[in-house]
Amino acid sequence: MQSEYLMLLIIIIISLLAKNTTVAIACGLLFTLRLFQAGQALDFIEKNGLSAGIVLLTMGVLAPVATGKINMEQIKQAFLSPLGISAIAAGILVAILGGRGVVLMKTDPLVIAAIIIGTIIGVALFKGIAVGPLIAAGITAVLHKLLTSAGN
Repeated sequence: MQSEYLMLLIIIIISLLAKNTTVAIACGLLFTLRLFQAGQALDFIEKNGLSAGIVLLTMGVLAPVATGKINMEQIKQAFLSPLGISAIAAGILVAILGGRGVVLMKTDPLVIAAIIIGTIIGVALFKGIAVGPLIAAGITAVLHKLLTSAGN
């Protein structure tokens, strides 16, 4: 068995055991594409999947605005309450970390495997949700920079 099949199968099994259906489904689909030798589809996903995922995630977050569940008055209130101000600050921080995460994932794709393992552990042991690979990569980039700077 080729190593990519084995790696995907291991991730699928661990994801299912950890009840991380998001990762299990993603790996299952990639496994199926690989099995059917859909190289062009895999190349497309590798090149564009991250951007497409961000678009879909952003659409999901903005859907309440489109449906009218969040209106202009509520958005104004976000600037006035401590919770709203905290959420705005967190949004800024997450955007910065996500940007650094994208750069790290593109320049050092080996970090992706470690992030997936960390995500599975977070879901399985700490009842987390698998939504933060970009943020995890961003935090990794910042920690790596801090650790390498401290050594100099």
